[in-house]
Amino acid sequence: MKIAWPNKPLAEVCEFQRGLTYSKGDEVERSENVVLRATNIDLATNLLDLAELRYINDKVVVPPGKKVRKGSLLICTASGSKSHLGKIAYIDRDYGYAFGGFMGMITPSPELLPKYLFHLMTSGAYKDFIDGLSDGANINNLKLDDLGRFPVPIPPLAEQRRIVGILDEAFAAIATAKANAEKNLRNARGVFESQLAEVFGRSDGEWSDRKTLEDLTEPGSPITYGVVKPGAEGDVAFVRGGDVSRGRVLTEQLRTITKEVSAQYKRTLLRGGELLISLVGQPGQVAVAPKELAGANIARQVGLIRLRPQVNAEFVRLYLQSSIGQGSLGARQQGSVQQVINLSDLRTVPVPIPSPAVQLKTVEALSVIADLGVRLEALYRRKSAAFDDLKKSLLHYAFSGQLTGKAIKKPLAGV
Repeated sequence: MKIAWPNKPLAEVCEFQRGLTYSKGDEVERSENVVLRATNIDLATNLLDLAELRYINDKVVVPPGKKVRKGSLLICTASGSKSHLGKIAYIDRDYGYAFGGFMGMITPSPELLPKYLFHLMTSGAYKDFIDGLSDGANINNLKLDDLGRFPVPIPPLAEQRRIVGILDEAFAAIATAKANAEKNLRNARGVFESQLAEVFGRSDGEWSDRKTLEDLTEPGSPITYGVVKPGAEGDVAFVRGGDVSRGRVLTEQLRTITKEVSAQYKRTLLRGGELLISLVGQPGQVAVAPKELAGANIARQVGLIRLRPQVNAEFVRLYLQSSIGQGSLGARQQGSVQQVINLSDLRTVPVPIPSPAVQLKTVEALSVIADLGVRLEALYRRKSAAFDDLKKSLLHYAFSGQLTGKAIKKPLAGV
């Protein structure tokens, strides 16, 4: 049965403190003055991420009110990305760290448990409230007057403790289940990668015959890259460097370009079956263009290789995906800031080329193991989405007064 609790605006049950303002010249390589920023709140987990800290000169005096306090919430009040606006993290101890000008600190009054408020401000109701403030506009600042209107249901403290206890326990179980699923996925990938290394580590018989990627390309179709300036969105699918991942093209996330721009790069129009290699960002990611991408084009960050008919594209892809192939590609990465693979170096990468029959047999054998990994990855994605839905459901039950034993036992039974 749904229980009705009194609601109060957030401004009435909390204090809000703006972050520390400092100049760019105050930033230093290392000091005792640590400043937390929006990047220190993980968007997916709402946990503090202290991997990358910002330091300012020790001469800058940080008032006590500008340092995070245990039992408070850190909130992002300004961001270039709308999805990060309003994200929250719970402060579990007194770190002695300041928080920057694009951040804020929320301290609940005694009638509100900090962890209860934290769970509320990760719920769908809170996210809908933040989204509603923008009214569809691309806002990047959160006004405190607007935030203060967020309605907070306030049950008795005993009920708040019960809710926090149930949610903490349930979310810990979900996190454990998710970690186990990730471990299974990593193990499956490890088995596949070890098989690749074993197969392509051979050097006997016809496996000793090696040719460069340039030798394997289709006559009249040199190794090249694609569109330099993509411009506006259009009607032609467009493969970027980040769209090539773990042996496949992530077709579900492709951007588009106009037909006019694509027509200027006819040499890289896909037919399907080409080898695509990411040259920048995560250089060395490789995939074979699926047939359904015929007519699509590629970005400058993607190398295109059209192989001779007697060369199995999947065989070459698997070799380049192996630790041995990745080593050959990695040895040719250039650049101190952003690693790249130059086309001139890519052309000289050696590849073992046994007979077409052996190439096909190798692909078929490795595909059995690869398919297992694909199925496990799909299962992991489904489980991950189910875990996220379960968390949303539990939060909804919790703050609508419906968090009973029956509401959580059945969904948690499968975790």
